[in-house]
Amino acid sequence: MGRPTTSTPLPWNTKVLTIGLHPSALDYSRMPDGVDETVLTARIEAGHAALRQAGFDAVPCLIGTSADRAETTVRQHLQDHAFGLAMIGGGIRMLPENTLLFERLVNVLTEAAPGIRLCFSTAPDQTVEALERWIRA
Repeated sequence: MGRPTTSTPLPWNTKVLTIGLHPSALDYSRMPDGVDETVLTARIEAGHAALRQAGFDAVPCLIGTSADRAETTVRQHLQDHAFGLAMIGGGIRMLPENTLLFERLVNVLTEAAPGIRLCFSTAPDQTVEALERWIRA
């Protein structure tokens, strides 16, 4: 079996790793009014519940901003399960101070899980849509 192309949808039962920043890792002084750790925690929990309700086989992986620790955490998840798709959240990709963290995650994912697909969300409540772009319903 060859390496899948980006035009081929993944099967519905593909195991998914969802990687996002732990709510305690963010500087809320830079966030819009009304967004704090409690609000973000609730949004993340609702996002995970929506994934389960939609039937995705998703494993959450919340990380801090240390690239070394994040890499170790992701490698452990990759040893525990065979993932076909990894979703990296917007807090990792969209904040300039997390550029190195984002690069390290992309590189560890592609190195440790050859053939894994990557998708991206901009908010916890958009994770289902991000996964649906790559997984066949």
